[in-house]
Amino acid sequence: MGRSRSEEGIFDTKYRALTIGIVLAVTTVAFEGLAVVTIAPSLAQKLNGLPLYGWIFSAFLLAQILGTMIIGARINKNGVFASFSLATLFFVIGIVLAATAVNMSTLIIGRVFQGFGGGGIITCVYFSITVGYPDELRTRILALFSGAYILPALIGPYLAGLITEHLSWRIVFWLVLPLIGLAVMLTLPTFRKFKVSANNSSHTNRKEGLAVLLTLGTGMLLAGLGFITDWKGMVLAVAGLLIMIHPLRKLLPQGTLLATRGLPATIASRGLFVACYNATESYVVLALTDVKKLPADMAGLIVAAGALSWSAAAWLQSVFDTKDQGTGRKKRVTIGIGFMIIGVVTVILAVGVSEGGIVLAVISQIFTGFGIGLAHPTTGAIALQHTKSGEEGEISSSLQFTDAFSPGVSIGIGGALIAVSQSLNLGLLTGILLALSLQLLFVLSSFVISFRIKQTNASEG
Repeated sequence: MGRSRSEEGIFDTKYRALTIGIVLAVTTVAFEGLAVVTIAPSLAQKLNGLPLYGWIFSAFLLAQILGTMIIGARINKNGVFASFSLATLFFVIGIVLAATAVNMSTLIIGRVFQGFGGGGIITCVYFSITVGYPDELRTRILALFSGAYILPALIGPYLAGLITEHLSWRIVFWLVLPLIGLAVMLTLPTFRKFKVSANNSSHTNRKEGLAVLLTLGTGMLLAGLGFITDWKGMVLAVAGLLIMIHPLRKLLPQGTLLATRGLPATIASRGLFVACYNATESYVVLALTDVKKLPADMAGLIVAAGALSWSAAAWLQSVFDTKDQGTGRKKRVTIGIGFMIIGVVTVILAVGVSEGGIVLAVISQIFTGFGIGLAHPTTGAIALQHTKSGEEGEISSSLQFTDAFSPGVSIGIGGALIAVSQSLNLGLLTGILLALSLQLLFVLSSFVISFRIKQTNASEG
């Protein structure tokens, strides 16, 4: 006798190849994103592109938004097989360009391709979970999907640092090609079988256009800020900012830019603390390797401490959430952001002091990691409380968009501050401290806005 649907598992013969394939795809994209944090200072120095340091991350994150939205729209028109193939092709081209780059311009172009492809790959994975698994198995594959980020977060930065220190930073890029190749071999046969109904809605086309316009405006803003001391830089930055406003208002829930009480404040607060965490992590590594002269593998290990702390706090908040049935979520967000404030202040001290900075850096990563581990999943749960029937996709899209866009802008502005410091001969340390101080401003703003978060279907705790 055959087993009932309730007895099926995600590793049964019917689902095994798809399960392993999409987990490999997610792990590969996650590893690449996290590993670059560790190797970025080394490749920026060797390619003589330190003033463009922030673009290593911003190019990836902004292109990821395009990949998520454009590939997401293509799935409904061309199917997941063609869309995943296209996204993977972009990702692989980006890997090859980055691995063979002889200057920063080529590297940044490679990061654009990687970001676009990575965003598209993750979008295809989400789609495959929806259509490839019955409802009773989706929570299991989503849990495994989330877990696919944990291992890269724990070992990715250290492994990348080890390879960079003893071999070459280029190998970190080449390393992912066999993994993504295996993921393609396992998933495409199943993807070919998926059927989708064509959707040529004008709404979808508008979102694609808005994403392109926003990316263009943001790129102009960040590029202009990099030479803001020149009038041409000022004009470019202002023009970019003006271009950004309309698409940003349309792509975020109404009232987000004003942090209106409720869902808008939740999205705004989340965007600011996510921006702070990612940018702080990026510039801590630069400070540790180029200012403190720490080996890349040791810097990666310190970053991994933050990832471990994040995982522990995420597990802890789920325990609390079960215990109080979600009534304390708002408090946990505020407390989590408070931990992050302590962490950012500590890391500024770690970079600024001449002795004892390494210990302070570890402590700072533990605090910021623990803080975002409490706040990040909790803001997601609160945001989803505000959804009405049929709007789940819109809120999920807003959360995913915020998590990519805000760090891209934050890291980019920090990179511009470093570039300006270099051009004014103020030194790298001054630029890094300015970039970290900006993150402190962001997380303090997030803390204030968190008091405007409003839970629904539960007491505010």
